[in-house]
Amino acid sequence: MESHSVLVVDDEPNIVLSLRFLMQAEGYPVHVACDGCQALELARVHRPRVILLDLMLPGEDGYEVCQRLREVPGGRDAGVIMLTARGRQTEREKGLALGADDYVTKPFSTRDLLRRVAHYMKAGRDTPLASAPTPIAGSM
Repeated sequence: MESHSVLVVDDEPNIVLSLRFLMQAEGYPVHVACDGCQALELARVHRPRVILLDLMLPGEDGYEVCQRLREVPGGRDAGVIMLTARGRQTEREKGLALGADDYVTKPFSTRDLLRRVAHYMKAGRDTPLASAPTPIAGSM
């Protein structure tokens, strides 16, 4: 069981490759799921500290996956950061209402994402991220 690992849930190979590289460069063990079923299983087995969850997935969308993750050991206590190209305020509010701890719009600043991941690694999901900045276009 790796309590300080990151679970990346995305079906786009280039995004997965970039996020895996970024997280591993920071020293975090990384697990990858390309759909909701895999995400639930990997969360149960590895109990990641942070889950980077894409909204657009095959089968269930990220909203549904987030709700289901909150019902299983390994997903319940993880900091869930939704990563999506959908940036409307109503979508952000929906994601947060359904159990996400944070919502980052693509493209995003890698520095900002790493700051958010580090926050949830250190403080856990019960400590809100203070004054989360407005999404900034970046390299991802």
